[in-house]
Amino acid sequence: MLESGAWLMLLLGLGLGVLLAAFVAVYLQLKRLGGRVMQQDSQQLERIQQLKTEVLTYQQGSIRMGEELVALRDQLKRIEDKQMRIEQTDPQSLPYNQAARLVGLGASVEDLTQSCGLSKAEAELVAKLHAARKP
Repeated sequence: MLESGAWLMLLLGLGLGVLLAAFVAVYLQLKRLGGRVMQQDSQQLERIQQLKTEVLTYQQGSIRMGEELVALRDQLKRIEDKQMRIEQTDPQSLPYNQAARLVGLGASVEDLTQSCGLSKAEAELVAKLHAARKP
């Protein structure tokens, strides 16, 4: 039979072997985890680059849309100005424009017929149209 010192050495050797096996298992597990972390990190970097590209595309689209809106606003302003000039130079529309302004100031149908030379029916129509536009 083995003496007690030998048993102690055997147990100590077994303990060291188990401890060494545990260290090797932990090392291998950490190595696998490190590989997965690096793979996920690479995937995340790739996804971040894709998102940056998408954001840049959206920004460029928004800038172009803003430029288009500014151009449309300018075009609308030019059209409004042109319409105003046409209305002001059209001799037939002058009494109606003046009547519309007077209705806005609170003029009556009689006032419109006298100051603008409109018939009573025309004056009533202008008054009703422009009274409907008031809030």
